[in-house]
Amino acid sequence: MTTKLGAALFVALCGAGAADAQVAAIDAKPLPPATRRVPASADECAVWRRELAFARSVESHDARAFASHLHAGTVFNAGTADADRGRDDVAKSWAEIVEGKTIALRWRPGIVQIGGEPGIAVSRGPYILQRMQAGAPVYRVGMYQTIWVRDGRDGVWRVLFDGSATTGQAIDDRAAAERWVEEQVMSDCAS
Repeated sequence: MTTKLGAALFVALCGAGAADAQVAAIDAKPLPPATRRVPASADECAVWRRELAFARSVESHDARAFASHLHAGTVFNAGTADADRGRDDVAKSWAEIVEGKTIALRWRPGIVQIGGEPGIAVSRGPYILQRMQAGAPVYRVGMYQTIWVRDGRDGVWRVLFDGSATTGQAIDDRAAAERWVEEQVMSDCAS
Protein backbone atom coordinates (compact mmCIF):
# COMPACT_ATOMS: atom_id res chain seq x y z
CA MET A 1 0.00 0.00 0.00
CA THR A 2 1.52 3.26 -1.01
CA THR A 3 -0.82 5.85 0.47
CA LYS A 4 -0.45 7.08 4.02
CA LEU A 5 -3.82 5.67 5.09
CA GLY A 6 -3.22 2.37 3.38
CA ALA A 7 0.12 2.08 5.16
CA ALA A 8 -1.32 3.28 8.48
CA LEU A 9 -4.30 0.94 8.26
CA PHE A 10 -2.16 -2.00 7.25
CA VAL A 11 0.25 -1.49 10.16
CA ALA A 12 -2.48 -0.68 12.68
CA LEU A 13 -4.63 -3.66 11.81
CA CYS A 14 -1.92 -6.20 11.00
CA GLY A 15 0.63 -5.38 13.64
CA ALA A 16 4.20 -6.63 13.47
CA GLY A 17 5.28 -8.67 10.48
CA ALA A 18 3.31 -6.71 7.88
CA ALA A 19 6.33 -6.70 5.60
CA ASP A 20 6.10 -10.50 5.40
CA ALA A 21 2.59 -10.42 3.88
CA GLN A 22 2.30 -12.69 0.88
CA VAL A 23 -0.25 -13.23 -1.84
CA ALA A 24 -2.34 -16.31 -1.11
CA ALA A 25 -5.93 -17.43 -0.90
CA ILE A 26 -7.98 -15.01 1.18
CA ASP A 27 -11.11 -16.19 2.98
CA ALA A 28 -13.90 -14.15 1.42
CA LYS A 29 -16.74 -15.34 3.64
CA PRO A 30 -18.93 -12.66 5.22
CA LEU A 31 -18.95 -12.44 9.01
CA PRO A 32 -21.53 -14.36 11.03
CA PRO A 33 -24.39 -12.55 12.77
CA ALA A 34 -24.43 -11.99 16.53
CA THR A 35 -26.00 -14.40 18.95
CA ARG A 36 -27.34 -11.45 21.00
CA ARG A 37 -29.32 -8.58 19.50
CA VAL A 38 -30.72 -5.31 20.80
CA PRO A 39 -33.79 -3.41 19.57
CA ALA A 40 -33.37 -0.78 16.87
CA SER A 41 -35.66 1.74 15.19
CA ALA A 42 -36.61 1.57 11.52
CA ASP A 43 -34.18 4.42 10.75
CA GLU A 44 -31.37 2.70 12.67
CA CYS A 45 -32.06 -0.47 10.69
CA ALA A 46 -31.86 1.51 7.45
CA VAL A 47 -28.33 2.60 8.43
CA TRP A 48 -27.56 -0.96 9.59
CA ARG A 49 -28.50 -2.28 6.14
CA ARG A 50 -26.43 0.47 4.49
CA GLU A 51 -23.43 -0.58 6.63
CA LEU A 52 -24.00 -4.17 5.55
CA ALA A 53 -24.02 -3.10 1.88
CA PHE A 54 -20.80 -1.15 2.51
CA ALA A 55 -19.14 -4.26 3.95
CA ARG A 56 -20.41 -6.36 1.05
CA SER A 57 -18.88 -3.91 -1.45
CA VAL A 58 -15.46 -4.86 -0.07
CA GLU A 59 -16.31 -8.57 0.12
CA SER A 60 -17.29 -8.50 -3.57
CA HIS A 61 -14.25 -6.35 -4.55
CA ASP A 62 -16.51 -3.66 -6.01
CA ALA A 63 -14.54 -0.40 -5.91
CA ARG A 64 -17.39 1.58 -7.48
CA ALA A 65 -19.91 0.38 -4.88
CA PHE A 66 -17.37 1.05 -2.11
CA ALA A 67 -16.93 4.67 -3.29
CA SER A 68 -20.70 5.15 -3.58
CA HIS A 69 -20.98 4.72 0.20
CA LEU A 70 -18.55 7.58 0.88
CA HIS A 71 -19.58 11.17 1.54
CA ALA A 72 -17.62 13.62 -0.63
CA GLY A 73 -15.99 14.99 2.55
CA THR A 74 -15.39 11.64 4.23
CA VAL A 75 -12.49 11.19 6.66
CA PHE A 76 -11.00 7.71 7.14
CA ASN A 77 -8.65 6.78 9.95
CA ALA A 78 -10.54 9.61 11.65
CA GLY A 79 -9.07 11.12 14.76
CA THR A 80 -5.48 10.33 13.79
CA ALA A 81 -2.64 12.27 12.23
CA ASP A 82 -2.74 9.84 9.27
CA ALA A 83 -6.34 10.54 8.27
CA ASP A 84 -7.29 10.52 4.60
CA ARG A 85 -9.81 13.14 3.52
CA GLY A 86 -12.24 13.06 0.65
CA ARG A 87 -13.93 10.32 -1.36
CA ASP A 88 -11.22 10.10 -4.03
CA ASP A 89 -8.30 9.85 -1.56
CA VAL A 90 -10.09 7.25 0.55
CA ALA A 91 -11.06 5.17 -2.49
CA LYS A 92 -7.43 5.28 -3.66
CA SER A 93 -5.99 4.38 -0.26
CA TRP A 94 -8.44 1.48 0.15
CA ALA A 95 -7.94 0.09 -3.37
CA GLU A 96 -5.73 -2.78 -2.23
CA ILE A 97 -8.11 -3.66 0.61
CA VAL A 98 -11.10 -3.63 -1.75
CA GLU A 99 -9.12 -5.71 -4.24
CA GLY A 100 -8.64 -8.29 -1.47
CA LYS A 101 -5.70 -10.22 -2.91
CA THR A 102 -3.16 -9.79 -0.09
CA ILE A 103 -5.37 -8.68 2.76
CA ALA A 104 -9.00 -9.29 3.62
CA LEU A 105 -10.90 -6.94 5.86
CA ARG A 106 -14.36 -8.22 6.69
CA TRP A 107 -16.82 -6.49 8.99
CA ARG A 108 -20.48 -6.58 9.77
CA PRO A 109 -22.79 -4.04 11.33
CA GLY A 110 -23.01 -4.20 15.08
CA ILE A 111 -25.03 -1.61 16.95
CA VAL A 112 -26.39 1.39 15.08
CA GLN A 113 -27.77 4.35 17.01
CA ILE A 114 -29.34 7.66 16.04
CA GLY A 115 -29.52 10.40 18.66
CA GLY A 116 -31.24 13.78 18.69
CA GLU A 117 -30.12 14.66 15.15
CA PRO A 118 -32.04 12.29 12.83
CA GLY A 119 -29.58 12.70 9.95
CA ILE A 120 -26.53 11.42 11.86
CA ALA A 121 -25.92 7.84 12.99
CA VAL A 122 -23.11 5.90 14.61
CA SER A 123 -22.38 2.31 13.66
CA ARG A 124 -19.97 0.20 15.65
CA GLY A 125 -19.23 -3.44 15.00
CA PRO A 126 -16.66 -6.22 14.68
CA TYR A 127 -14.11 -6.88 11.98
CA ILE A 128 -11.80 -9.74 11.04
CA LEU A 129 -8.61 -8.94 9.21
CA GLN A 130 -6.75 -11.73 7.42
CA ARG A 131 -3.36 -11.57 5.78
CA MET A 132 -0.76 -14.15 4.86
CA GLN A 133 2.55 -14.40 6.70
CA ALA A 134 5.16 -17.01 5.78
CA GLY A 135 2.50 -18.80 3.74
CA ALA A 136 0.03 -19.12 6.62
CA PRO A 137 -3.07 -17.06 7.37
CA VAL A 138 -2.84 -14.61 10.28
CA TYR A 139 -5.99 -13.17 11.83
CA ARG A 140 -6.81 -10.11 13.92
CA VAL A 141 -10.15 -9.00 15.33
CA GLY A 142 -11.37 -5.67 16.62
CA MET A 143 -14.11 -3.09 16.47
CA TYR A 144 -14.65 -0.33 13.91
CA GLN A 145 -16.75 2.81 14.31
CA THR A 146 -18.41 4.72 11.47
CA ILE A 147 -20.36 7.96 11.53
CA TRP A 148 -23.03 8.07 8.84
CA VAL A 149 -24.79 11.20 7.60
CA ARG A 150 -27.96 11.34 5.55
CA ASP A 151 -27.19 13.35 2.43
CA GLY A 152 -29.62 16.26 2.17
CA ARG A 153 -29.54 16.16 -1.63
CA ASP A 154 -30.71 12.59 -2.16
CA GLY A 155 -31.54 11.20 1.32
CA VAL A 156 -28.88 8.46 1.04
CA TRP A 157 -26.81 7.54 4.10
CA ARG A 158 -23.06 7.97 3.46
CA VAL A 159 -19.91 7.50 5.55
CA LEU A 160 -18.64 10.79 6.97
CA PHE A 161 -16.08 9.42 9.47
CA ASP A 162 -14.59 5.94 9.77
CA GLY A 163 -11.91 4.42 11.94
CA SER A 164 -10.91 1.66 14.26
CA ALA A 165 -12.65 1.80 17.64
CA THR A 166 -10.24 -0.65 19.30
CA THR A 167 -6.74 -1.92 18.82
CA GLY A 168 -6.89 -5.16 16.86
CA GLN A 169 -5.92 -8.32 18.68
CA ALA A 170 -4.33 -11.45 17.28
CA ILE A 171 -6.53 -14.52 17.22
CA ASP A 172 -5.65 -18.16 16.48
CA ASP A 173 -7.71 -18.89 13.36
CA ARG A 174 -10.81 -18.01 11.37
CA ALA A 175 -13.05 -20.23 13.51
CA ALA A 176 -11.91 -18.47 16.70
CA ALA A 177 -12.35 -15.11 14.97
CA GLU A 178 -15.89 -16.02 13.95
CA ARG A 179 -16.73 -17.11 17.51
CA TRP A 180 -15.44 -13.73 18.73
CA VAL A 181 -17.60 -11.92 16.14
CA GLU A 182 -20.70 -13.90 17.14
CA GLU A 183 -20.23 -12.68 20.74
CA GLN A 184 -20.38 -9.01 19.64
CA VAL A 185 -23.89 -7.61 20.08
CA MET A 186 -25.75 -6.22 17.09
CA SER A 187 -28.90 -4.26 16.36
CA ASP A 188 -31.86 -6.51 15.60
CA CYS A 189 -32.08 -5.59 11.93
CA ALA A 190 -31.08 -8.77 10.11
CA SER A 191 -33.81 -10.30 8.03
